[in-house]
Amino acid sequence: MFYKNYFSGKTLFSCLFVITLTSGVSSQDPAEIIDRMEEAMRGNSSYAEMTMKIERPRYEREVSMRSWMLGRDHSMILITAPSRDEGTAYLMRGNDIWNYDPRIDRTIRLPSSMMAQSWMGSDFTNDDLVRDTDLVEDYEHELLRTEEYEGREAYVIEMRPRPGTPIVWGKVMMWICTADYIQLRVENYDQQDERVNTMELDQITRFDGRELPARITVTPADKDNERTILTYQEMEFDIDINTGFFTQQNMQRLR
Repeated sequence: MFYKNYFSGKTLFSCLFVITLTSGVSSQDPAEIIDRMEEAMRGNSSYAEMTMKIERPRYEREVSMRSWMLGRDHSMILITAPSRDEGTAYLMRGNDIWNYDPRIDRTIRLPSSMMAQSWMGSDFTNDDLVRDTDLVEDYEHELLRTEEYEGREAYVIEMRPRPGTPIVWGKVMMWICTADYIQLRVENYDQQDERVNTMELDQITRFDGRELPARITVTPADKDNERTILTYQEMEFDIDINTGFFTQQNMQRLR
């Protein structure tokens, strides 16, 4: 039961239709909107069970996993299937990120240069899944407008990395529901302002008393017929967990 109580999720909604750029937009603090979005979708601590499906023109692959999160500085991901990857774990603790491979019984620290790389062959990056980036502290934010998105009113926020921060993206565009601060859509751009991928969140489901998207779909901008779909089967929030759970030793014990 101890292990079945944790994680992080990025998720959705319950909004209305409105015209763009009302007088209320200028009074909103975009950093506060981002902060409230993270609280709505993450809580203080959380646990999740999910499946990641990688779709390519010549093959499909599924990975099942469990994930735990505490605040913004601690997270753990454990791969439970397929069998060849079972027991593989990823740990973030503060600014340090480690990967444990049970096949060679070895733990390695991931350098910041690897945050932009693909996570387990998917369209997610290492940064997307383990979250080394702080969306509030590491970016400068601009609230561009409000607009209708999929029938819901959404804040549209542009985020650019603060000088000196090792951020994967040159720009991030984010759509957040004005009614409940749930994330609806993310567009990631490179340093030349070319869109790299789009992240869409849908299939709203009640998890532990919260209405959240059960599916996140990442689609590359420059590759046809490729995408990665992350589907949540279970999520729990404000779980009983402490920093002692997030250790390299525990990575090797989790099953």
